[in-house]
Amino acid sequence: MTTKDPRHYDVIKAPIITEKATIASETNQVLFRVARNATKPQIKEAVEKLFDVKVKAVNTMLRKGKKKAFKGTLGVQQDFKRAIVTLEEGHRIDVTTGL
Repeated sequence: MTTKDPRHYDVIKAPIITEKATIASETNQVLFRVARNATKPQIKEAVEKLFDVKVKAVNTMLRKGKKKAFKGTLGVQQDFKRAIVTLEEGHRIDVTTGL
């Protein structure tokens, strides 16, 4: 097993566990919340090193923060970057367990 560089934890923030992410997992895809300045090669390297899998492709998207009202006070959620990581056949990541 490869050594885990602490910088990889700065790239990958958290897995995204939603209904859409669960459906994507059936096609060997995993969704992660990543750093806003992370590039696709950095995300690929971080996932391969942290989870010991082979990555086929990385797609990213920026989600703009939504405007929300909480107890009459208007606020804005943070913008964040999301990565859809497609894994090679035979590789799996179980996001329900921690690292």
